[in-house]
Amino acid sequence: MLAVELYRSVTRYVAARAVGDRVPGLLAGPLAPLRLVNRDEPVLVGDGWARVQPRLSGICGSDLATVSGQVSFYFSSLVSMPFVPGHEVVGDLYDDCQDLPAGTRVVLEPVLSCKARGLEPCPSCAGGSTGRCDRITVGHVAPGLQTGYCADTGGGWGETFVAHRSQLHPVPDSMTDRQAVLVEPLACAVHAVLRARPEAGDSVLVVGAGTVGALTVLALRAFTPAGRVVVVAKHQRQADLVRELGATDVVDPKEAVTALRRATRAYRLDPERGGAYLLGGVDVAMDCVGSKSSLDVALRTTRAGGRVVLAGMPAAGADLAPVWFRELELTGAYASGTELTDSGPRSTFDLAIDLASEAPLEGMVGGEYPLSRWREALDHAFAAGRLGTSKVTFNPRGE
Repeated sequence: MLAVELYRSVTRYVAARAVGDRVPGLLAGPLAPLRLVNRDEPVLVGDGWARVQPRLSGICGSDLATVSGQVSFYFSSLVSMPFVPGHEVVGDLYDDCQDLPAGTRVVLEPVLSCKARGLEPCPSCAGGSTGRCDRITVGHVAPGLQTGYCADTGGGWGETFVAHRSQLHPVPDSMTDRQAVLVEPLACAVHAVLRARPEAGDSVLVVGAGTVGALTVLALRAFTPAGRVVVVAKHQRQADLVRELGATDVVDPKEAVTALRRATRAYRLDPERGGAYLLGGVDVAMDCVGSKSSLDVALRTTRAGGRVVLAGMPAAGADLAPVWFRELELTGAYASGTELTDSGPRSTFDLAIDLASEAPLEGMVGGEYPLSRWREALDHAFAAGRLGTSKVTFNPRGE
């Protein structure tokens, strides 16, 4: 089968990390530790597994961080290489899979938790928090925190991958593929918002208006009683989209501290070195980028005792002094699982599928590429914000 494969190359990793931010086009060219290959289809690794043929597979910010060498070494022991990336997927079942017949259109919940690995559930999995699984490196599947980071399973950037029944969610016939490919990032946004727990009338800052940020705004309006929602957006198309999805205000990153001072009637302080910050500020901040600068903005504009949620994969280097001095609650939000709702426990994916079915999401997918044009796809994804695109995808069946 045809697939885009990420392989281990120390020289390319070092080169990508050194120059990728300055010359991102090189990351889809000679510096990319990626290759288009013909490889054997992944094999079914146990009971309850089936082959899936992707229709669309998203290019996620974490994928781009991996390609560009910006991911923390913390994750190096949580993957197995070479692997086929791609964890935001809508596809068709090739095999019968327990109660799901072959041909069922499904979306992938990518975490490879205890059930998929043939293990008795760890405490996190037993409680429904599969994203916190303690056993993602053991069992009868190679190490991999998710499908798309595991050598045994394949991923969405290939013509076929394998998945366990616990990872598969059928989607309604009324949902388009372009809506369905956004279910996984939407589930992550829903989980992050429910971790943020804004109360009625709370002011919320969303830093970043890419896919994660835009879907976070949508989830805030759908699942919380938050009041003012302020979004930091770099590009005009992003600003237009988050307003459509429910943002109260949109501010430029360079004006964020000043705008939030006015919005929250806080005091602004300018230290001798480093960026400005507020005494006072928003009740809740959600960093949906994961860069040093985005986390700095979130930490420096949240009121004392407020909550800051890391909804994007975090980079190193942020100044944590505000966490200590302002007694901030710093909360992680990774993947999805089971959420406590007014009607009882529900899968995050079920909540996301319901929301995706009715939300104006289709226009967020702005590019589809066959696997053979993977370099163009990555170029587009690295420049997506500037080009007015929220999500770039692969169509593994395209030519």
